[in-house]
Amino acid sequence: MPTQKIKRGLRKARLIAYRETSHDPIDNLWAFVGSFFRIEYHWIDAECLYAIENLDALFLIGAFGASAVLLFGMTNSPTSQPSKLIFGSLISAFIGVSAYKQFSSTEYIWISPALAVSLSILAMQYTKTLQPLGGAIALIANIGSEEVRQMDYFYVINPVLTGILTLFLASVLINNLSKNRLYPYWDVNIRELSYWDKIQFWKRR
Repeated sequence: MPTQKIKRGLRKARLIAYRETSHDPIDNLWAFVGSFFRIEYHWIDAECLYAIENLDALFLIGAFGASAVLLFGMTNSPTSQPSKLIFGSLISAFIGVSAYKQFSSTEYIWISPALAVSLSILAMQYTKTLQPLGGAIALIANIGSEEVRQMDYFYVINPVLTGILTLFLASVLINNLSKNRLYPYWDVNIRELSYWDKIQFWKRR
């Protein structure tokens, strides 16, 4: 009898683990396509700017890799929705730059990266815009290349705002091509919506 119970328990555990880790291959393909073309677009822009004007295109920062995970791999997640994505990123960028400016010319420069991330988390919590991309954006403002750190508050506009807005627009256009996806997400029967209905997210109630 104990052996049978153990076997039943193992079967249940295996079934639960399978359900939690199984994925729809088509849905995974959409995540791949969306993230690939979005990041590739940023990379091509960077290469073109460097070739034409010999300028480093700073709007391709590592944090956008994390945003691609959220926007194309976790479209239903609360942290992927526009208000948190956009405002959380801007708040964190502003705090990151401010922390660096405050300590860059002092002997306490070592504290600015940790303080920038921690204050960003706190600010996002109070403004209900908490999302993981914000921590990376605040950190990059402090430990990024010399060019990034010299951008001052322009860093908030470019690369952060311009990059986030283009990623958001791409996620709306690409994710909603799938019959099983809806971005920005809200609780509705997705299959009853046309593509045009999906991308007009500002008309939702």
